Order: sequence, then C-alpha cells, then structure tokens
Amino acid sequence: MTNLQQLILRTDISGMPLEWIHFQTAVKLYYAKQVAYTCGSSLLEVHGGINARTGLRSELVLNSIIATYGSKQGLFGESYVPPLNNPTLFRRDNHLCLYCGGHFSAHDLSRDHVIPIVKGGRDNWTNVVTACKQCNSNKGGRTPEQANMPLLAVPFQPTYVEYVFLQGRSILADQMEFLSAHFPRSSSLRQRCLQS
Repeated sequence: MTNLQQLILRTDISGMPLEWIHFQTAVKLYYAKQVAYTCGSSLLEVHGGINARTGLRSELVLNSIIATYGSKQGLFGESYVPPLNNPTLFRRDNHLCLYCGGHFSAHDLSRDHVIPIVKGGRDNWTNVVTACKQCNSNKGGRTPEQANMPLLAVPFQPTYVEYVFLQGRSILADQMEFLSAHFPRSSSLRQRCLQS
C-alpha cells in the first residue's frame, strides 16, 4: 500500500482501542520498544538508513492495528464523556438531518439542540442532533413537539470506542471489524460499522 495518509489504530496491551495515529508515530513507537504486538493487515514497509558497521538497512513493516504497552483504563469508564464537536456529531448521525431524513454534506448541516438552550437545554450529546440548516431554522427555539417536527432517532452519547470509530476518516475492513467487536451490544453504530 502506498497511501501514507492511512491511519493506524493504536490500542492498549489489552486490545482496547485508544486512538488513530500516523505512520510516523507508529515508527517512533516501534523504535521506542512500545509496541507489544500487531494485528490486521500489513500497510506499509518503511526503510531506514544503512548501518555503517553492519551494512544492513533497517526495515519495518507497519500493520493496520498496533497494541502498545500500558493501559488507559480510566478512559473507558461510565463517566467518560467524549468532546462534542460538529464533525463528530455529523458522523454519529451519518450526515442525516434527524428531522427531514435528508442526507447532506457537512457544509449544509448544523447542530440543533432538541431542548433549546433558551428553554434550559444543555449542549451535550444527548440533547443535540444533526439538522439541515433549513430544518434548524424552521424549528427555531422550540422543542420538536412544539414545532411538530418529530425526531427520526434518539440522540446518544458515544462510548470511548464509538468515539474512536467516529474519529476515523478512512477505516479499513480489519480495523472496522476490530472496533465493532468493542462496541456495546446495543450500539446503534454497530450495524453501520458492519455495512461499511
């Protein structure tokens, strides 16, 4: 594979997904002896310089998933709240307006507060949905019931692993399979992950 932009999924030693990293970061982890094991497909073969003493050239094969020593168990608890931002929100809702059901580009979408802020609503995962700009404008400062605009899906807060999935841009099949195995059984993202 020659795509140097393909991200590598980094996990902790137990296999819990942590983050997406560039190949340069993966190389640093290998040479710092932080990689415990690898899985997934081979992505890239990196060649280094030639050793003056041995005359050998260093080579490193990078896989799509690498496990590193250490653990960040605190990230996976019930109290973890992923940062809320529009690009991730739009990916959570699959770029669909949750009022009209239309599929839109990110440029034509907005964040809508189900219970408007002016009515005491919060800016959090369980109170925001993706809405096209037209629907957001039509709803205004009203609740869906007041605006007669029922929601097509219930907003939810992603778990840490779901958040890692939502951060991925171009996810390979083996990475997708690995991530989906860590989703909660009730995850609404599970089906989308398996269809990709």
